[in-house]
Amino acid sequence: MLAIIFLLLAASGWNLIQATKSVHPRLRLSYKELCEMNRTWVFQAPDGSLQKPTMLLDESKERLFVGGRNILFSLSLERVNTNHSEIHWAVSDDQVEDCLRKGREKSECANYIKLVQQHDSAHLLACGTGAFNPVCTHLKKGHWHKDVDVDVDVDVDVDVEKQENGRGRSPYDPNSPITATSSRGQLYVGLYTDYWENDAALSRLGNQSYTRTESYDRQQLNEPKFVGSAVIPDNDDPADDKVYFFFTERVSDMEGGGKAVHTRVARVCANDEGGQRMQVKRWSSFLKTRLICSVSGPNGIDTHFDELEDVFVMKKKDDKNPEIFGLFSTTSNVFKGYAVCVYSMDDIRAAFNGPFAHREQAGHHWTMYEGRVPFPRPGSCASKINGGQYSSSKDFPDEVLRFVRTHPLMFNAVRPRQHRPILLETGGGRNFTQLAVDHVEAEDGHYNVLYIGTDKSVVLKYITIYNKESDTMEEVLLEELQVFKEPVPVTEILISAKRQQLYVGSEVGVAQTRLHQCDLYGSACADCCLARDPYCAWDGITCSRYYPAGHYTKSRRFRRQDIRHGNAVQQCNGLQISEDHRGRAVEKLLYGVENNSTLLECSPRSLQARLLWFLLRGTDMEEIPGDERVVRTGHGLLFLRLRRADAGTYLCQSVEHGFVQPLARITLEVLEEERLEGLLHRGGGGGGAGGEGKEERDDGGDVSPLHRSSAALPCPFPSLPTVPATSKLWYKEFLQLIGYSNFQRVEQYCERVWCVASDKKKKKMKALAPKWRFPQGTERRPKQRAPRHTPD
Repeated sequence: MLAIIFLLLAASGWNLIQATKSVHPRLRLSYKELCEMNRTWVFQAPDGSLQKPTMLLDESKERLFVGGRNILFSLSLERVNTNHSEIHWAVSDDQVEDCLRKGREKSECANYIKLVQQHDSAHLLACGTGAFNPVCTHLKKGHWHKDVDVDVDVDVDVDVEKQENGRGRSPYDPNSPITATSSRGQLYVGLYTDYWENDAALSRLGNQSYTRTESYDRQQLNEPKFVGSAVIPDNDDPADDKVYFFFTERVSDMEGGGKAVHTRVARVCANDEGGQRMQVKRWSSFLKTRLICSVSGPNGIDTHFDELEDVFVMKKKDDKNPEIFGLFSTTSNVFKGYAVCVYSMDDIRAAFNGPFAHREQAGHHWTMYEGRVPFPRPGSCASKINGGQYSSSKDFPDEVLRFVRTHPLMFNAVRPRQHRPILLETGGGRNFTQLAVDHVEAEDGHYNVLYIGTDKSVVLKYITIYNKESDTMEEVLLEELQVFKEPVPVTEILISAKRQQLYVGSEVGVAQTRLHQCDLYGSACADCCLARDPYCAWDGITCSRYYPAGHYTKSRRFRRQDIRHGNAVQQCNGLQISEDHRGRAVEKLLYGVENNSTLLECSPRSLQARLLWFLLRGTDMEEIPGDERVVRTGHGLLFLRLRRADAGTYLCQSVEHGFVQPLARITLEVLEEERLEGLLHRGGGGGGAGGEGKEERDDGGDVSPLHRSSAALPCPFPSLPTVPATSKLWYKEFLQLIGYSNFQRVEQYCERVWCVASDKKKKKMKALAPKWRFPQGTERRPKQRAPRHTPD
């Protein structure tokens, strides 16, 4: 039944949203290509040292701190693979033995660094599992040298005497989820606090204070998976700041009788001290509600993406109203998909200020609470903005504390902007793991650039554009970068806006790459505009980094950029460099053999463009739609069986966003197979050097060796060569016929035809190949004289 529902959704509502989705990226770069072009730098950690790493970006110190297994690294933001330092923080042999006695695997009995946070301007707080005995320590920032005056890297060990008990700040299990954020010397953490992971808690630690959720209270937290957290002010009164936690938890499924998964956002007051007589050292302000990310389908049936994989809080100039981006997946065993939803703080605050949820007892449906709500409103902070009547949560009436204890859930859920995801991925064969977002100013507005990590070492770069008139969302895939050589899951993505760099973590290391690759889009105005990358604009010479008006150094009249529409025709009209680029089509003369397969090669400059093929008849152009004999491919027009009537001039054009570019004009001449067969018979007895080139046809006749080949004859050919039948020069002349431009392909062609070339002959032919090779890009060549050195 679920499968039927998903098929109905795919056939109806989902297609409306994904109608303008770009399947192919504008740029696709492999790890090898990134390295060869010097566009990535990878810090490769020792084997096993970065299992389940945690990362902290410190732009003030220009360092990237990475916690792994028994070690912490300090990497340079300039180049992560140079000038790194490390601190070794392993557990003792006695701790390992104790861990093993508890029944744990040896791989688990190590110190996995699960928390690295800013403690103050000069120190870090680091906490690890300590072989199932959590520990913490404070580290001075810098390069971690034993002598601060030394400029070379020196390995340092953590001082055992400075270690602290880490319970409540690090989980016991290295696989256990944790989220943490710090503000004004306070650490806010979501994790499991006990060995058996029965007690989940959202807590605050610092300044001799400790406040947390109720222990073992399933109403507050029910088997949560912690994902993210952030301190967000409500107004200019610091006493009214809130801490938001994002997680998933189990809920009762009333219809199915089992348990479902819901994504939650919870909120507490940053200054919450708990109650005086009840709720002592427990939150007096804890509330939670549901985050919904779903797609509407037919008959009012919604498909929900309930599993929160990652969350990104994108801060703006107004720190009170960041945008919340959530990366979700489905929890169904029938269907696998991912979605990104965006939430506004206004909608989140409205849900927390709305009605409370209520149910009489477990197993009943949730309803809106319609009774009297005590004063001050449960969940509010002790602040001046709330009247200033209470200076501390300890002064709140017991009625307020009792109510918030029994009504932690809000009735209204939070829905995303436009009530739909901004990005959908279904059936892609890859899993999304991490999300980071950059807010970029472009010529026609501001855009959010999404960087999504996958389980195959790939980072995808998207922009999404909402069309208010048609109420549709357009997804534009700009880049697909393989940042690690091995196909490993991306575990974290961090953005340095200051350096315009991306830092990607995995179990094999940390990769660094640029936020943008503008120069790879092409030097022409049209190519740059068609890319629709908000980082990039055509500056009159090439595609380069776009800067807002106040920062741009070149004349604004040269800038060309259109992110929303990608209208290169309008943006680049009248520009000579663009016109030259549009009008330049490569001209080729190609020979094909009748009844053989032939490929007219033509590839678009962009993966997002499509090819159109036309047969030119005088001033008329006849489009070639393609059929079972003539196939249009991404590499060109493939004739599976060439006919004499196929001879003519073909025009290959690419079309992207209405912009048409002629790429190639190919004149195809069809050679009668009898003429070539006569040449082959004169040169080698019809079967090559050994005379073994014939096959039997079904009707008993001979088949030309050319029938075994699917290669075309891509060379200028003024006339058929004539040579004595006994001369071995026929092989060279045949090479002249089919072209010298790609010798390796020629050799492979001939080997397939005759299948009698000896190893010695192949070596000699390879040795001669450089003498016969023409400069790359040469299209038309005069007839060449025979080489001085004649192969045997």
